[in-house]
Amino acid sequence: MVQFGDFVLKLVCLFERMNVEENSTLGDDDFMRKILILCFLLIFGLVLAGCQEQSKPDDRLKDYVKLWNKQTFDDMYGSYLSTETKDSYKKKDFVDRYKKIYEDAGVSDLKVSFKERKDDTDWDKKKEAEFPVTIRFNTSAGEVKYDQKVKLTKEERDDKEDWYVNWDPSFILPELEDGDKVGIDTITAQRGEIYDRNDQPLAVNGEAFQIGIVPGEFDESNLKKVADLLDTSEEAIKKELDQSWVQPEYFVPIKKLPLSERPLALEVIDLDGLYSKRVKAREYPFGEATAHLTGYIGKLTAEKLEKVKDKGYTANSLIGVSGTEEVFEDKLRGKDGQRLFLTKENGDEVTVAEQEVENGKNVKLTIDAELQKKIYAQMKKEPGTAAAMNPKTGEALALVSTPSFDPNEMILGISSDRYKELSEDPDKPLENRFQITYSPGSTMKGITASVGLKSGKLDPNKTYDIKGKTWKKDESWGNYKVVRVFDNDSSVDLESGLKFSDNIYFARVGLDMGADTFVKGLKENFGFGEDIPFEYPLYNSQVSNDGKIEKEVQLADSAFGQGQVLMNIVHLASAYGGIINDGNMMEPQLVLDQEPKVWKKEVVTKEQANMLQTDLRKVVSEGIATKANSEGKAIAGKTGTAEIKSEQGSKGRENGLFVSYDQNNPDMVLAMLLENVQDNGGSTHTVQVTKKFYDSLK
Repeated sequence: MVQFGDFVLKLVCLFERMNVEENSTLGDDDFMRKILILCFLLIFGLVLAGCQEQSKPDDRLKDYVKLWNKQTFDDMYGSYLSTETKDSYKKKDFVDRYKKIYEDAGVSDLKVSFKERKDDTDWDKKKEAEFPVTIRFNTSAGEVKYDQKVKLTKEERDDKEDWYVNWDPSFILPELEDGDKVGIDTITAQRGEIYDRNDQPLAVNGEAFQIGIVPGEFDESNLKKVADLLDTSEEAIKKELDQSWVQPEYFVPIKKLPLSERPLALEVIDLDGLYSKRVKAREYPFGEATAHLTGYIGKLTAEKLEKVKDKGYTANSLIGVSGTEEVFEDKLRGKDGQRLFLTKENGDEVTVAEQEVENGKNVKLTIDAELQKKIYAQMKKEPGTAAAMNPKTGEALALVSTPSFDPNEMILGISSDRYKELSEDPDKPLENRFQITYSPGSTMKGITASVGLKSGKLDPNKTYDIKGKTWKKDESWGNYKVVRVFDNDSSVDLESGLKFSDNIYFARVGLDMGADTFVKGLKENFGFGEDIPFEYPLYNSQVSNDGKIEKEVQLADSAFGQGQVLMNIVHLASAYGGIINDGNMMEPQLVLDQEPKVWKKEVVTKEQANMLQTDLRKVVSEGIATKANSEGKAIAGKTGTAEIKSEQGSKGRENGLFVSYDQNNPDMVLAMLLENVQDNGGSTHTVQVTKKFYDSLK
């Protein structure tokens, strides 16, 4: 903007030049025309000067605040700060300090605001202005909100007057002065612990021995010995010692050992330069027996951190990696406490913001850890899974997956060789089997019977005339035949079909029932295809790959537990729980002290349930599962052998199943599956393992 004085000066100069030129080049008429033009320009200049609005301090502050909210610190410094401020603070210091403090403090949602004046102040006559400003933002330690007064001074730069901000450090943080140091204290939240129904610890905050090396005292000739003692590699130790931060006198952590390994820790630290100290560590007291149930915690991968960094996680955070540690992460984790503070030159501290620590909450499961341990003890040598449920409440009493691993080994720092060994083990100890689905084999027959009875399409007293071990409906089935194990009964009813697990009987029941009735019963009465309402995520059971059964052979196979039917072990136990609980199938529950809920009401009537309970007892007392009889108990149940093969007539792998309960104490139904039992007697092997478990109970 050209100042009015400059404009007048130029007009005067023009007028003088015109006077000089008058006598030599211009006539009277030309001269008068020039005078008129000059007068017009003079008048126009006066009007223009009167109309031009002088810069106001509140306008300048408004623009400055916009840049501030955008954290455009370079522009704030270059165009808006007063000369006095720039003399005191170099641009680099101004910009870098803002950025570093905002970044370290985790500043977000910055909002600076001020109220413009509504009075008619004549700013032309003022040299200074002051406005109240409200500064608000969030930090990792909580919200900061405070009022500050911003002063502006009028300065002339490049022949132009304007308003400039007198800045000081308190605009970054309240009470911040030159020479102050900004600090952040973090109080780590204590992770919640996991307990079983009897207050037995499943995952707790304990301690471990941290073994470390002080490089300046370490004799490298002992490197191999240390690696062997700690079951790690020389390369792994060297990698730790070669980190950029390491100094000769520093303690460099190498490996953690459980407190139970005290003799080993003492042997290690007997070497020069080796030390140990007790550090906090997560402990899993039941180890392998509950490994897949509890899971474990670990450091975040870069990919995982990217997904959860907005929740306050950092690269050093620990998070639930699997199991209930992962399922209940939000409840267990808690919230770290933080304090943002200033340290004055005299040593005094001023708290700017403070977030109280919120420790994680404990989780109490329905699991009976001792029961889980007993089941695991019988199964641990072979691949399989088991679920023990209370049929009356739906509470999960045990969730077992075998073989297993030691979660303590994971949390204390498993070596890459050991992890590779677990990962490549053909028995898949890292796989959680109670989470996935399997073919239910003949355990499906109890569910098929329930669907038939409830629909009215199955008369339990109706007999089928069955001769021999094979049967097919007619020639339309080609070479396909249904095969049964026993041919001792030729006139087979429901009781006999269950007692001797007759595939032909149930194939014919399924065909007589019809695909529509069968599929509808599985979905509506037993929840096939639905999300299983359980806190721990499980694979859904299925009728078939597409949820339909369109061919007779598939219907016949599905009715006795082959075909494409798949069930989760928890669902299988819950389904039989419905029969045991007089027809009501409860929602499975994992967290203690919840109100029991019916998942599927009247999967069968009470009378039908009583009849099936009688038949299930006869399976053990008179039928195919007599080896399950345990002294002092009335074991009832249903066996199942799921054949996994490419085509009929070929020999493949077999999984053996047994769903059982004690009718003298019907507060637990146990579904157990063992893989690869084809050379161990099929489902009879699972029956025998189950019996050993019942024998171990008092």
